[in-house]
Amino acid sequence: MPIPSNDEGRVPTELDYDPPTEVIPAAELNARLAAEYAALEREATTPEAEDDPDEELEQTLLEQMGGISGLIYSSLPVLVFVPVNSLANLTAAIWASLGVAAAILVWRLVRRGAIQPAISGFLGVGVCAFIAYRMGEAKGFFLFGIYASLIYGGAFLMSLVVRWPLAGVIWGALNGHGTGWRSDRRAMRLYDIATAVWALVFVARYVVQNHLYASNSTGLLAVARIGMGWPLTAVAALVTFWAVRKAGHLPVKSAKADESEPESAA
Repeated sequence: MPIPSNDEGRVPTELDYDPPTEVIPAAELNARLAAEYAALEREATTPEAEDDPDEELEQTLLEQMGGISGLIYSSLPVLVFVPVNSLANLTAAIWASLGVAAAILVWRLVRRGAIQPAISGFLGVGVCAFIAYRMGEAKGFFLFGIYASLIYGGAFLMSLVVRWPLAGVIWGALNGHGTGWRSDRRAMRLYDIATAVWALVFVARYVVQNHLYASNSTGLLAVARIGMGWPLTAVAALVTFWAVRKAGHLPVKSAKADESEPESAA
């Protein structure tokens, strides 16, 4: 006859039972699993939350030019002015272009976007409209832009002659790098290239549009104004982006963040 163990014959107590396992409804279990799977998928596909210096540099350049939308919005008053002048008269075209510029400004205010480019655009359209009104000719609407291109082109060319390339001067002033880079031959060469591209853009605008102005080709003037506007500005901006990146002159915010990383890691 087997000898009973010490536990045999003992009355079981509550401690002898495992606690009951929680029963989760199937619907709730599926929801939890789906949430956990989505979280894992986001972690796998989302890059680390680190600032990309190139992306921040590109955004800074775009912001300083009014953004892509700002560059496009600058073409709308011209797109309205020419057809309204052809279908109606100069007065109607002036008011239509001013109305579009005002609508863009209000839209920026409502959307809480960058206001300064919209204000500058509205004032620019106002000056163009005033010149056209005083001259009594539709082509006068483009006169301000033509001579502005001449002045800008001359300024960029002159900055190359005196060895103060404006692309570097403007970038340094807007982003806190100062003018110490002028002692670096490589940085000077890079900013010379960027400045030369901007000078070429402005001079080309003046030469082409002044020729069309002299030949009274108002419709072609509008085409040249738009075609040589933000597309060429984008090209010059890309060259500036390349020069700034090669020179290592990232926005001060990014540079400080990069310098503080080793200290925080230590």
